[in-house]
Amino acid sequence: MTKARRLVAGTVAAGALALSLAGCAQSVDPIERLGRKATEGVQGGQSTRQPKAPASASAAPSGGTGHVAADAHRRWGLAKPLEFAPRPAHRPALPRAGAGRVPVVDRIPVPAGERTVFLTYDDGAERDPEFLRMVADLHLPVSMFLTDSVASAGYGHFEQLRKAGPGSAINNHTLTHPNLRTLSYERQRAEICGQQERLQKRFGTKPRLFRPPFGNYNDDTLRAAKDCGAEALVLWRASMQIHDIRYAEGSGLRPGEIVLAHFRGPDELKGTTLTQMTTRMLRKIQEQGYRIGRLEDYL
Repeated sequence: MTKARRLVAGTVAAGALALSLAGCAQSVDPIERLGRKATEGVQGGQSTRQPKAPASASAAPSGGTGHVAADAHRRWGLAKPLEFAPRPAHRPALPRAGAGRVPVVDRIPVPAGERTVFLTYDDGAERDPEFLRMVADLHLPVSMFLTDSVASAGYGHFEQLRKAGPGSAINNHTLTHPNLRTLSYERQRAEICGQQERLQKRFGTKPRLFRPPFGNYNDDTLRAAKDCGAEALVLWRASMQIHDIRYAEGSGLRPGEIVLAHFRGPDELKGTTLTQMTTRMLRKIQEQGYRIGRLEDYL
């Protein structure tokens, strides 16, 4: 093992405990169980219910068109309208990456005083039509990291989500959701490149961002992601559980926080729906005085 690889492996091991608090298997059943539910609630790859078209009123978030209805927040259990960050004039500088490797980003370096956080959702087993309506009604910019083995039966639903949320984007979360640190470079490359190709073929655009399952990666992951055309490996330091946000450090959000959530349903969330969980997350974001940004505007 080269010195560079030993350094990366050591860094990952040191951060494993913090990352595991918000990983894809945290407080919900494993991705393998979700795979058995991947075809439920979908007809021909499409969600069976359509979102309501939002009426016009307050300004929409970055990248969007139209307006958010004045009473949209009340329909989704929020005490006040959401605030959205405008697209920045310049993208912030990313962490340095080694030659032939993608940079690792776990928090966006927003300008001082800018209280902006970012919404990300992983996997793709749950296709909740209420969540689709919520995203459309509130104009939520959502960054989706999809795993082919659980999301592919419902890619039509995620296409609707991408169109419903202004600036929402579809990104790479591997073909089968393995622990990449246990795989060779060749197998990691197959997982990442394979999903890049499938998502590009299905949605017409090659994903720019990649998230490793469970937050686990090593130097081979960074090289494989680069070779597959990804521009950054995206982690997180805050994760939405069923009722509250869990933090890698401290007791609240920090500027530039990337918040992890999952496309999970009542079976995995102890009776809570994806939409209900998202309402709780948005309330926490508002209570702490933050607005929502579009991740892809900053990366």
